[in-house]
Amino acid sequence: MDEALLPRKERSIWEILTWELTVEEFKKISFVGAPFMAVAMSQYLLLGVSMMMAGHLGEFALSGVAIATAFCNVTGFSLLWGLCGALETLNGQAYGATQYYKLGSYTYCAIICSLPICLPVCLLWMYMDKLLVLIGQDPQVAEIANRYAMCLIPGLFGYAIVQSQVRFFQSQSLVLPMMFSSLATLCFHIIVCWVLVFKFGFGSKGGALAISFSNWFNVILLGFYMRYSPSCEKTRTLHLKDVFLSVKEFFHFAIPSAVMACLEWWSFEILVLMSGLLPNSKLETSVLSICLSSDSLHYTISFGISVAASTRISNELGAGNPQAAQIATLVSMLIALVETLIASTILLCCRHVFGYAYSSENDVVIKVTRMVPLICLSFITDGLHGVACGIVRGIGWQHVGAYANLAAYYLVGIPAGVLCGFVLKLRGEGLWVGMVVGSGVQMLLLSLVIAFTNWKKQAIKARERMLHGTLAGENESF
Repeated sequence: MDEALLPRKERSIWEILTWELTVEEFKKISFVGAPFMAVAMSQYLLLGVSMMMAGHLGEFALSGVAIATAFCNVTGFSLLWGLCGALETLNGQAYGATQYYKLGSYTYCAIICSLPICLPVCLLWMYMDKLLVLIGQDPQVAEIANRYAMCLIPGLFGYAIVQSQVRFFQSQSLVLPMMFSSLATLCFHIIVCWVLVFKFGFGSKGGALAISFSNWFNVILLGFYMRYSPSCEKTRTLHLKDVFLSVKEFFHFAIPSAVMACLEWWSFEILVLMSGLLPNSKLETSVLSICLSSDSLHYTISFGISVAASTRISNELGAGNPQAAQIATLVSMLIALVETLIASTILLCCRHVFGYAYSSENDVVIKVTRMVPLICLSFITDGLHGVACGIVRGIGWQHVGAYANLAAYYLVGIPAGVLCGFVLKLRGEGLWVGMVVGSGVQMLLLSLVIAFTNWKKQAIKARERMLHGTLAGENESF
């Protein structure tokens, strides 16, 4: 038989992967990931700046703001962030498939679907003080937390729009406008927060109002760019019929995406709540809060890589390039591994002075020094699982991520934390061990799923979804 008539065997990724391809992919991921780290850091600091300024108003004000921030993150912001995660799949794959008009339809659909969800969240926030008192919180602290949350309500609606806008720009790799907008918003926030808290005498409420103003300021900046920039000319188109026809498809990805995000966010808040039940709870809670703040701050780097991975993979799958998506997966995981190892090594070398960055109390510093090796492990596991989550979102497997989070944190991590913290009497270290174990299990589960992915099949599904309007995901398989 003529050799030319024989079907060609598709070469494996290891046969085509070269140093030049790896470097090229590294540049593409860095182009998206590096600016997005600044975006994530700026958004993280909005809450941090308000809390820092509230700390100068007294112990009760700081406690109230801290509790309100945790409560609002768990019940509102995490939910909206998760819902808009559906756009990482839909917009990214639509852009890769050159179905540019769909980006506008999906984005407007996300905004229309997210805003009504804010209403029951607002109702919950209005009665926050009663809920906090019911679970044993100090009434004065609960009242401050309630007033703070009430002033955050306008910002919740702005946050829903901002998250949809961010995904709109992210899927097109238009990260520089987002970076400049986020940095401008942070500068605006610092000034407004200082004026409202100290000059106008609004106290802790001023910090919350500043967040609300800042969210809407960001909405306006991104909205102007989206409306008038030539780079968005093809993608900002509004087809009202398509917007409403996209609702079912949006929720197909949005609901598991929200569950995936909320399960992870809630697990860390449960950790802090459990630390209040330990002996010498004031010390244990302070140390765990420091660990959580440090881990969250480092996670902004991993999150930037995660966003870049999600964008690259969704674009390539939408374009029908499974091997390019696979290369993006390998390179993004390699970047995450190297970055987390470097960050962990630096922190480990600085462990004896690290605690002084947060506290001058000797007990706290000593306890933090003992916790540093565990924080280093968290950097590695959280960084790798964060990027794995981005890969999963790029493919469109938010439901897989939700199952992995449920199993890792609630069936393994939290029970392990309770066992180590309370039964084995390791206290705060024990609780953090549980979270490291949970994060590690999640990383392993998602890594296994990604390793056995049929990339060619996922590329076909993505193309069908974008070109023929099918969900192509009701019978999901690897």
